[in-house]
Amino acid sequence: MTVFTEAALPGRIHVIGAGLIGTSVALAARRAGVQVSVEDVDSNHEQLAAQRWGSVSTLDTSPSAEPEIVLVATPPQAAAEVLASASSRWPDATLTDVSSVKVRPLQEAINLGADPRRLVGGHPMAGGEMSGPAAAHAHLFDDRVWVLCPTPESDPGRVTQLENLVGACGAVVLIMQPHTHDHAVALTSHVPQVMSSILAGALVNADVESLRLVGQGLRDMTRIASSNPAMWTEILEMNGTEIAPVLEYVMAEIMSLTRSLTGDEVAKVNIDRTLRLGVAGRDRIPGKHGAAEREFATVTVQVKDEPGQLADLFVAAGRLGVNLEDVRIEHVLGRPSGLIDLYVRPQLATVLMSGLTEQGFDLRS
Repeated sequence: MTVFTEAALPGRIHVIGAGLIGTSVALAARRAGVQVSVEDVDSNHEQLAAQRWGSVSTLDTSPSAEPEIVLVATPPQAAAEVLASASSRWPDATLTDVSSVKVRPLQEAINLGADPRRLVGGHPMAGGEMSGPAAAHAHLFDDRVWVLCPTPESDPGRVTQLENLVGACGAVVLIMQPHTHDHAVALTSHVPQVMSSILAGALVNADVESLRLVGQGLRDMTRIASSNPAMWTEILEMNGTEIAPVLEYVMAEIMSLTRSLTGDEVAKVNIDRTLRLGVAGRDRIPGKHGAAEREFATVTVQVKDEPGQLADLFVAAGRLGVNLEDVRIEHVLGRPSGLIDLYVRPQLATVLMSGLTEQGFDLRS
């Protein structure tokens, strides 16, 4: 994580766009002791941001002094114009944004007059299905990657200034070239959004009885399908040149698998190849704290869907000296209970199972 000191932090930043990300940046920066002002074209967003701020009177929407950093947190298609305008309004400020696409917004901002020496693209890898300032909080970026994408003209001192701000917001800085960033997020973020939306769309005409069989796998794969369609339409359109080749690969694999679903031996080989390729790819995803993915044992416990049940379970695991590497919750259809999958290191599974059983928990093998 970037090391910073209070002396290295900016004295004032100005955030344009009081949505989830913009308001969260404001809250995180203020938590670090930075003076913050926020503005939004939507007065309702400003009011909601003020509520997250804690007091309407403390939300400064018109900075009296020039900010050292202006952070643009508008929808992607508006970012370039707002960056160019900010460059003119505050001729000495460092300029950055939070758009999930970098090449087009940065180039368009420069074309519209933004000073390329003061411009450094940014993309915090944080967010969620919920949007708007009401969902914002100061801890949104803690231990999350925040990509900074300098252009060839970016002043190195401006990059360092933003690294300090990002570190103050609790995030981990990753420097990437804009085109490298756009290629990476097409594979790791944008195409998963498309695939999730397509799969969830297949449920629209499903009968009620089929939906009663929905399990955690489908819930996991369609979770991000609830994201804002308007925002994602902009993102997909702006990064289309990077997204299209990945989708073409996915479609080719799907078509190949579709043709193989005939039951003969050649088809079985192709199906097996597709599934094994998926396992190999999944194994490449970094695990906890960015380390290599580990194999964990799963201990499943059924608990009542009542206040305090999860807390009791977690406390019990702690008393046994077992660290929970991950947790998954699946509610039991039609019953006031849930199945809790506890992921632990394999050598601790027996300790956890026997200890929880002795304490009266309902384990499920």
